[in-house]
Amino acid sequence: MAKESMKAREVKRAKLVAKYAEKRAKLKEEGDYQALSRLPRNSAPARMHNRCSETGRPKGYMRQFGISRIVFREMASNGLIPGVRKASW
Repeated sequence: MAKESMKAREVKRAKLVAKYAEKRAKLKEEGDYQALSRLPRNSAPARMHNRCSETGRPKGYMRQFGISRIVFREMASNGLIPGVRKASW
């Protein structure tokens, strides 16, 4: 389980990315990299980190499902993910 502060930090970054996305795209199109460097660092999409939507775990993230491998395995064995059958884990 991730710390609440780490989850909150990611939420804050996501808001900043959404807020500055249009401005960032416009500056990149114009080639004004000096103005681009003056934007907040956390407004860059590259600074976002994928986290499990259930536990907040940053590692073992499965992008297709939006959850970590551990949660995926638990959900699959409980039959919560359609089309996935347990083989021999």
